[in-house]
Amino acid sequence: MANERLRSALVIRGVTEQDLAEHCGVDAKTVERWILKNREPYRRHRQAAAAKLQIDEDYLWPDAKSETQRVDEADAEIVHIYPHRSSVPPELWLQFAERATTEIGVLVHAGVHLAENPRWHRTITERARSGVRIRMLLGDPDSPEIARRGEEEEIGEGVAYKVREVMKLYRPLYGTPGIEFRSHTSTLHNSLYRFDDDMLVNTQIYGVSAPLTPVLHLKRVAGAQLVLTYQHSFEKVWASAVPLPRQAS
Repeated sequence: MANERLRSALVIRGVTEQDLAEHCGVDAKTVERWILKNREPYRRHRQAAAAKLQIDEDYLWPDAKSETQRVDEADAEIVHIYPHRSSVPPELWLQFAERATTEIGVLVHAGVHLAENPRWHRTITERARSGVRIRMLLGDPDSPEIARRGEEEEIGEGVAYKVREVMKLYRPLYGTPGIEFRSHTSTLHNSLYRFDDDMLVNTQIYGVSAPLTPVLHLKRVAGAQLVLTYQHSFEKVWASAVPLPRQAS
């Protein structure tokens, strides 16, 4: 059975079998066997091919890795675990943002700790001017999800109030080229902060406020799935979120 995913990826990317062979250090016949006979390349060749085609290795060869390999890769992506969000050094958020060259993505209900920091506003504005895509997902303050979160934390309208205040703080940035704001109504299982290949995951715990819950610092490793899983989650929320107007109430 042919590897149609690999064949399709070559066509979409405009890469010939010879191009891929040269990039991976093999001959064109080998690449042909990868496609027509669905042969699994060596790991180094899988990683090189995935990098060339800009497609995840596990998508091209979903059965190639053992469970042990997957676990090891996941472990490799975990840089540090902070017991509470308040334990994360305040400068770290800004350092990650300042180093970003491709994308900054934030998925929160409010994210007050960033919105209240003038340096955060200046930093993301500067990064946007440098060509970094910045996507900000804030909770819909009128949604049942926000109301439920307030009930779970026993602060009533407190969460909705915080979201509205954050929207006001970000109001000067609405319409800034390169910075997109959307509101979402998804159940927030984790707050996500993406800075290129670095990600901070603020885990959510029932009845516990976000500053008191653990944060995982993850860094993507080629071929691994942990960071990608969170990235896919972000993209799903983004796809169904509603663009915020220039003025928010």
